[in-house]
Amino acid sequence: QVQLVESGGGLVQAGDSLRLSCAASGRTFSSEVTGWFRQAPGKEREFVSAISWSTGSTVYADSVKGRFTISRDNAKNTVYLQMNNLKPEDTAIYYCAARPSALYTDPTRYIYWGQGTQVTVSS
Repeated sequence: QVQLVESGGGLVQAGDSLRLSCAASGRTFSSEVTGWFRQAPGKEREFVSAISWSTGSTVYADSVKGRFTISRDNAKNTVYLQMNNLKPEDTAIYYCAARPSALYTDPTRYIYWGQGTQVTVSS
């Protein structure tokens, strides 16, 4: 069973940076891809970014391209989301999720989910 634990959220001002972490335990082939999603109040969960553990391939939502960077540390079984130049519209609960393969952006394709970490960006 794969377990994912997010950390690193907080309250920041517009233009600031945050780095989120997603620590994975029990990682197997069934969690080869890790993705970040976010959900703002009253909105659907949306894709942010995803990375392949084996190849390092990445994909980003257009709304975060050039501002967010996803990376992984295989030794620590941790995926990071570096978020720069944060905007108020980035405010949401951020979740990491895992699936066996392929960099899907559809959250329904992901099997394992963390509990989420709140990111609030004030203007």
